[in-house]
Amino acid sequence: MYSGLLMLFLILFIVIVYSVLYVVILKNQEHELDSLVNQEAGFIGNYLLKNEPSDLQGIPNQKVVFAGVNQYFYYVVNSNGEMIMGNEADRRLRPALLSLVKGRFQKDSEIHKDTVHVESIPQMRGNKGEFHPHDDAHDIRLMIASHSIYYKGQFIGQLYIGKDISFAYQLFHWLLMILVALGVVFFGVASFMSVVMSKRAMIPISGAFSRQREFVADASHELRTPLSVLLSSIDAMEMTIEPTEEEAFVGKMLSNMRQEVKRMTNLVSDLLTLARSDSNTIESKTESFDFRPQADKALESVRPLAASKQISLSLHAPATLVANGDPERLSQLLYILLDNAIKYTPNGGQVQLFLSAEGQQLSIKVQDTGIGIKPEDYNHIFERFYRADKSRSRQMGGHGLGLSIAKWIVETHGGNIQLESEVGKGSTFVIRIPLR
Repeated sequence: MYSGLLMLFLILFIVIVYSVLYVVILKNQEHELDSLVNQEAGFIGNYLLKNEPSDLQGIPNQKVVFAGVNQYFYYVVNSNGEMIMGNEADRRLRPALLSLVKGRFQKDSEIHKDTVHVESIPQMRGNKGEFHPHDDAHDIRLMIASHSIYYKGQFIGQLYIGKDISFAYQLFHWLLMILVALGVVFFGVASFMSVVMSKRAMIPISGAFSRQREFVADASHELRTPLSVLLSSIDAMEMTIEPTEEEAFVGKMLSNMRQEVKRMTNLVSDLLTLARSDSNTIESKTESFDFRPQADKALESVRPLAASKQISLSLHAPATLVANGDPERLSQLLYILLDNAIKYTPNGGQVQLFLSAEGQQLSIKVQDTGIGIKPEDYNHIFERFYRADKSRSRQMGGHGLGLSIAKWIVETHGGNIQLESEVGKGSTFVIRIPLR
């Protein structure tokens, strides 16, 4: 952002400097030309008063001496458009120059600019009749001013003076190139400095993120043991309770504790998985295996949860389906998607798992008749701890990490995951993973 602001300031600086110099230089040229044309018009007027000729034909051209810098031509044209007197730096251009000034009886204070093209001049070289350009073709930029000449109140003619300002435009071109080159140099320096400074700024941020990631991984790892002990102790206590009315309340409390401990265990396990995935410390093994038995096991593990909500589970897959990847992670992927589908499907709904080989890809599709997902939640559903409906997620025991882990598993296998959903009708997760 700061580099962008610096470059914006530099561009504005270049534009302002170029514009100011352009205006100042051209205004200075206009002022010089205006002074020159007034001076020469006054000289001709004084000559007429002293010599009293019938017209300007009596003034020889050599009497008119123009000392202006870069002056290219001067002409005096009568009211009929005929040149009375004049001279130019290149006689070949007289027709072109006269066509610029004939009929232009502009105001004395008016200055206009024109361009005249000069053709190359071929010149004989040697005895073989070979030619080479003596003067390359180019354009001459002229600034033209005029002044009316009167003698005893009668209009005699219009004085035109043209000044060559090609060098000024060439100077503008050089100036623009220099400013652009400086801008490129400053842009390179600014980019280099921004990269260096951003790397320095990222050092403490990266360190803090690494420490936070290590803390989450260590804390999750250390919490697994006490949670396992708690779960085992609750199971042992439930076994010692006799089915009497006095101990029914205690049994209910232990059941609730057991459910919460299992929920905490799953959360800690997910946090540990994500922390290790961030640090790339999870070893992933790749092997070819039959994916159908893994799907059967995942379906059986979630069948009690589906039965508690009278949800119909079905598997559509070939008898044998060879996949390539980490069997443990792909089984975890199936469990996450099936568990998520069952949780968000109302009682009496349906969850279907489709497995197939499409070309060189393994296709996994989990379809449910659940509550669906809103379109505005599509881009966030795979974010960590994101819940489209927070109150419903808490009631169902979700903590917003399952789909994040699912996406990570798919990406580590070089695949992609897509979502198709309609609110009130259900959702479909489609995963495609390369078979090789």
